Amino acid sequence: MKILIVDDEAPARGRLRRLLDEIGDHQVVGEASNGREAVVRARELSVDLLLMDIRMPGMDGLDAAAELARFETPPAVIFTTAYDTHAIEAFERNAVDYLLKPVRRERLARALNKAAALTRPQMAAVERLREASGEFVEIAIRGGIKRIPLEGIAFFRADQKYVLVRHDDGEDLSDESLKALEERFGDWLLRIHRNTLIAVNRLEALEKGRGGENYARLRGLDDRLEVSRRHAAEVRRRLKG
Repeated sequence: MKILIVDDEAPARGRLRRLLDEIGDHQVVGEASNGREAVVRARELSVDLLLMDIRMPGMDGLDAAAELARFETPPAVIFTTAYDTHAIEAFERNAVDYLLKPVRRERLARALNKAAALTRPQMAAVERLREASGEFVEIAIRGGIKRIPLEGIAFFRADQKYVLVRHDDGEDLSDESLKALEERFGDWLLRIHRNTLIAVNRLEALEKGRGGENYARLRGLDDRLEVSRRHAAEVRRRLKG
């Protein structure tokens, strides 16, 4: 795994680096001294895991974890801290583990194994998305065919006889059914309603309406999409995973 070490104290970062060298099978790709720097470096380096302190000046580790969770493919987080008062908050931020300083090598090794088990499905999903990114949806238009890159599509929604395709450059209508699209691009798409398929990598949040309805918010879109009760549990699972 590609690991980023985050701590405002250089000796603490050095100790973790030495422990990781002793354990082996992992690559430390960088260090950061606060939460804001961690978020920036995690995005730049496409890390799989952050070993992160909680109490740091500026943005702390808990707030940084909340920012990291908004990534298209969020990295795993293991908190390392001298305090045991933030455990509940840490796991509410979907932390893989919570290690008290001074961190012991055996305890760190177990946490790394747990993180690796979680990140393997993430890496497999990313690979599937990369394979699909060269594919297109073809739309019949007057005078020919319009090819829309799959990676640029936010959602498909059935609209009477046609399917509305919302993409980065606007909207088009397709005569291909949602069922056929789901069969072709199942790894890329998620059904949230009987009439709607969304791009999994655009999913940002599941929100409640005033009447208790569920709505999906997608990256880059102002409007929210209705999520049926039948599909709400799977949407929640995808957000957590």
